[in-house]
Amino acid sequence: MPSPEFSPLPALTRAECEFIDHYLHVIDQMGRINPARNDDTYAALRAAQALASHAAAQRDALALMHRRGETRIHTTTLTRALRALDGERRAARVILPPGPPS
Repeated sequence: MPSPEFSPLPALTRAECEFIDHYLHVIDQMGRINPARNDDTYAALRAAQALASHAAAQRDALALMHRRGETRIHTTTLTRALRALDGERRAARVILPPGPPS
């Protein structure tokens, strides 16, 4: 059986890796909090608590990039990384699901 083909991750600095990693964690927690997709207050509370720590870690990764003189976010490269890490599916949990036709 052939192995599935994965998109290779682009070369990233350690800070960019942390930025992307924590961004995806933030997205995951936002998806768990989304009231259109979750009806459990305890699960949403836990996700909100985790969201705060992941947002702080993302802030720290961006601060490190800034201190190192990385003044630009390489959107094309980081978008490739997000796609390789299933970012589109994960981000879709944050938006409202399709509603009934108007």
